[in-house]
Amino acid sequence: VQLAESGGGLVQPGGSLRLSCVASGFPLSDNVMGWFRQAPGKEREGVATIGRVYGTRYADSVKGRFTISKDNRKTTLYLQMDSLKPDDTAMYYCAAALDYEGPPTLARAEYNYWGQGTQVTVSS
Repeated sequence: VQLAESGGGLVQPGGSLRLSCVASGFPLSDNVMGWFRQAPGKEREGVATIGRVYGTRYADSVKGRFTISKDNRKTTLYLQMDSLKPDDTAMYYCAAALDYEGPPTLARAEYNYWGQGTQVTVSS
């Protein structure tokens, strides 16, 4: 199982970024996937999650600004981030919950595979 994130970078407040996560070694379509982030000195938190049949959930802090999606044929998970704020600055991680059978969840403990992360910095 491998997860490889890309798409992070430096962006001004109000700008947009799209993160990608290429998954290999398991069927993307059969598993709950999530995006998490961790800022310096803070706990890793769930940002967005997508289920097997495209159900989604978002953290309150990103609702209306972030959109999670997936392309099963390309085995790629995406996170479209709009109206970015300085508080969104963090390392962003893609994660897979391969032993979890429930609906989309932001519970970190349910995810057992993680990517290496991609840095997002929102600053003027």
